[in-house]
Amino acid sequence: MNTVSPERVIGIDVSRGWLDIHYLPGGERFRLPNALDGHAQAVTMARRQGALVCFEATGGQEWRLSAALDAAEIVTRQLPPAQVKAFAASRGTRAKTDRIDAELIARFMVFRPEAGRSHPAGKVRGLRALTSRRAHLVEMRKRLLAQIKAHEKLGTAEMFEDIDTELKAVLDRRIAELEERIDHAISADAALADTACLLRSIPGIGPVASAMLLAEMPEFGAVTGEQAAALTGLAPIAHDSGSLRGKRAIAGGRRALRHVMFQAALVATHHNPTMRVFAQRLREAGKPHKVIITAVARKLVTIANALCRNRQKWAAPAT
Repeated sequence: MNTVSPERVIGIDVSRGWLDIHYLPGGERFRLPNALDGHAQAVTMARRQGALVCFEATGGQEWRLSAALDAAEIVTRQLPPAQVKAFAASRGTRAKTDRIDAELIARFMVFRPEAGRSHPAGKVRGLRALTSRRAHLVEMRKRLLAQIKAHEKLGTAEMFEDIDTELKAVLDRRIAELEERIDHAISADAALADTACLLRSIPGIGPVASAMLLAEMPEFGAVTGEQAAALTGLAPIAHDSGSLRGKRAIAGGRRALRHVMFQAALVATHHNPTMRVFAQRLREAGKPHKVIITAVARKLVTIANALCRNRQKWAAPAT
């Protein structure tokens, strides 16, 4: 179903066991099990009403429902929980139940029909699950290393040396296994492999950054450079009032991807000739290190978006 009425919206609050549903404009409420039969009923309802289905990102609880809706060609939107929460605050809604959340999701979608993003297709959804799990394990390893360093300063590292060594080895092995699975998932799909080749042609964007871009930015190549930067959370936000020009800052966007692009920017400032010159120019202008890395990360995203749109590999500008 490619055509839906923007006034017909089905908001779903997804929990482990249930789907709480609110339909607009009618205001009908339903509760279905978060299981195959409940998904089938939700598909039938959406198809009958010709409605857009929207739900919050819930850490994977919504993926089975999304897969059923995608298979039936139902148009869906995944909404950021923070935006729905802010919308509830603006309405003065303080109570919180699954039924109230479902209505808020539906009303937010009517209020902001351009909000959210389409849930990824099957192969991208699997890739996103792999990259998300890898990011979690990398964060666990980072915290473990910080704890080891703290114990070394306190002189208590020997007390936990055997545990820390074993745990770090397990994390290293699992991360390596996930990276192999990510590489296989990309190489097994011709479209993903082709786009990954374009992304990796940019000095500074390696296997980790390219996989995250593929998983978290399926819009790449179909949006403008400014929109790509905003989706990544790298576009500067103005804070001006009257004659006061406030300090620009970045916010929002896709947090996991933004963190990976910061790492890519650090590499690019050393190994990408164009980014090295760009960073040096900002450094000579007196810009702080964090501002420079953010600017380089934003430039990498806009370049990657342009290459994906034009289906071209990176070529360093002629000097």
